[in-house]
Amino acid sequence: MHPELFKIGPVTVYSYGLMLGVSFVVAFLVFESQLKRMGIDPGVGRIVTLLAIVFGAVGAKLLYVIENFDLFLRAPRILFSPGRLTWYGGFVLAAAAIWAYCRRRKIRFAHVCDAAAPALLLGYGVARIGCHLAGDGDYGIPTDLPWAAVYANGTYPPSLAFGGFPEIVRKYGVNGVVPDTIPVHPTPIYELLIGLLGFVVFIRLAKKARPAGWLFMAYLLFAGSARFLVEFLRLNRRVLLGLSDAQMVSALMMVAGIVGLWMLSGSPKSARPPAPGQAGGRA
Repeated sequence: MHPELFKIGPVTVYSYGLMLGVSFVVAFLVFESQLKRMGIDPGVGRIVTLLAIVFGAVGAKLLYVIENFDLFLRAPRILFSPGRLTWYGGFVLAAAAIWAYCRRRKIRFAHVCDAAAPALLLGYGVARIGCHLAGDGDYGIPTDLPWAAVYANGTYPPSLAFGGFPEIVRKYGVNGVVPDTIPVHPTPIYELLIGLLGFVVFIRLAKKARPAGWLFMAYLLFAGSARFLVEFLRLNRRVLLGLSDAQMVSALMMVAGIVGLWMLSGSPKSARPPAPGQAGGRA
């Protein structure tokens, strides 16, 4: 793992921060191209992307702190660390901010969401490269599969990450501690591959006429299903019915996607939305 890539004078370039930045750039380029294809002012993309960066980072960090409040009390510095983010916290807060912006500009939120769907998948996948390089605890449970990864040099190595999982410590621990050299599921790489696959599929789906909001509902179903399944290999604590909090949020995304697709099944198809300010209502 390579949490720190290089230094420029006194400035350290962290792998997670760099890949997070790259993910926003590639997502913005895709988002802007989709807005142009749909006939929406690309300037909207710049504002929406800025809102996503600011509110996404704040929401992701705040939810991580809430979920790991005991860790925050022991080490308050995690509030300012470049990693340790909970993605769906950022997703919810950013979505709320973008909805408010679209409402003020009288742009249909559904059209903006459709344009964002492929970008979200690609950006999420690229950001997971940073999680892999940083070794920040987003990896999975121990495995002997040939593609298993070792996160001994990560910012949150297994000896710390597995400390809150007694069953894993009993099974894999040595003198009560799981060795940092234990091979585990590289779940960030799994999510990178899922993101790339989803991006290719959704770029193709976006070229066909669909009801406004259809593509984003399909995104909720796809992204929610993928995260729900990956969570079975992740280190997150189970909080209800054997599921993690991320799985419960993913389940809500899946339900929202299914219900949305069903509600839109009889809606008219439209390849191009109205121009900004003439969107024919708010969504």
